[in-house]
Amino acid sequence: MQRLSGLDASFLYLETPAQVLHVCGLLTLAGSTMPGGYDFERFKEKLAERVALIPAFRRKLHNPLWNLTHPVWIEDEDFDLEAHVHRIGVPAPGDRRELAELCAHIAGQRLDRSQPLWQLHVIEGLADGGIAVLLKMHHASVDGVSGASLITYLAGLEPDAPPPEIARDERRNAGVPGRRALLGAGLTSFVKSPAEVVKLLPDLLGLVPRWLGKALQGKGMPVPFTAPRTSFNGTITAHRSVAYASLDLDEVKQVKNTFGVTVNDVVLAVVSGALRQFLRERGELPEDPLVATVPVSVHERTEREHGSNKVSAFFASLPTHLEDPAARVFMLAESNRLSKDHHYDIDADMLGDWAQFSAATMFGLAVRAYSALRLAERHPVVHNLVVSTVPGPPMPLYLLGCEITGLYPLGPVFHGAGLNVTVLSNAGRVDVGLLGARELTGDLWPLADLFPEALGELLKAARAPK
Repeated sequence: MQRLSGLDASFLYLETPAQVLHVCGLLTLAGSTMPGGYDFERFKEKLAERVALIPAFRRKLHNPLWNLTHPVWIEDEDFDLEAHVHRIGVPAPGDRRELAELCAHIAGQRLDRSQPLWQLHVIEGLADGGIAVLLKMHHASVDGVSGASLITYLAGLEPDAPPPEIARDERRNAGVPGRRALLGAGLTSFVKSPAEVVKLLPDLLGLVPRWLGKALQGKGMPVPFTAPRTSFNGTITAHRSVAYASLDLDEVKQVKNTFGVTVNDVVLAVVSGALRQFLRERGELPEDPLVATVPVSVHERTEREHGSNKVSAFFASLPTHLEDPAARVFMLAESNRLSKDHHYDIDADMLGDWAQFSAATMFGLAVRAYSALRLAERHPVVHNLVVSTVPGPPMPLYLLGCEITGLYPLGPVFHGAGLNVTVLSNAGRVDVGLLGARELTGDLWPLADLFPEALGELLKAARAPK
């Protein structure tokens, strides 16, 4: 029986029509590299070969009334690829704006929970003659790292690369569990819950004063509810805005080497510089730094094998209040070091362990009340936005025969934080995906176009005479 972890299931429980919790990947492709030239039917045939081998694409939720805890994954015996793959054309003239608007519309729609939780939209008619693919997968089934891994399963190092080698006994999901087995497992989990809470409580009670002490002394990450308010910190709707940008990884590394910081420090400095200018042009640049939630993969630290989402998070201070780009880099390097040290005080599995006690009814009612009462606008801002960095492929990849020319991740937004910036390294580039709640952020292309400018500022500072 393959049960969702509490953290996986929480993305189901917290989802509403406005707060949709799937992740998307926009891939721009060179169709000319496909052997024999691009053809949709052959593209779909190649996809079908791989989907038949990769169980994550054929599993669906099973959550009958007699299930007393989180849902389980089962094999979809009636799986139909036609229900998941859609061929659409981008409106003329087919440039980046039309593509982004189409992706924003798709990103705002919920996935059908009666089927495997993913869709793949093949988008034709781009002005440059290429094609695009928007892959949408529910956060209950993937995090950033596992999502990137699934894309690599669909891709190869050559246009005619064979499907991945997966052992025959690993190609299927579990079948439907019997009523007695499901009910028994649920009762066992329910009975054990009080004892599990007692085991976890001492670590939490010991952590809170240490964590708050460091934060209040300025020796750790920012304290929640201390972020300045911006226009994208409010109640969201299902309407989305999408934009994207691409940077040169060698230029990012040049800044990194000059200032003696990390690539992640430079990426966050670029984000800070772009947001500073974006907010200043809107007449709402706050005097205090923005606060970002930065998800962190714990795949290498966790002791739990169960679950798709193996993540934690820390709060990062983005120095949008500083005019000097070099000062922003140095402040970020120091604050990130303190935040990461502070974050490592927290056990890698703590978030996942406590999420085991998440309850569908309670979470669902709470998030709907929070939205209906517009509470995100009535209390201090928890955090301004989500900034996520995901390691991507270091070499060129071919998706079902087509060379990937851009790979732009699009993460979810939440009530109170209507902007998500996700950054992924991709074959010598740094691809940036921006997704926002449209009523709060408006058009995101002005922000996307500021990313190369922000990197240029850092390069100029790095090359200046010392």
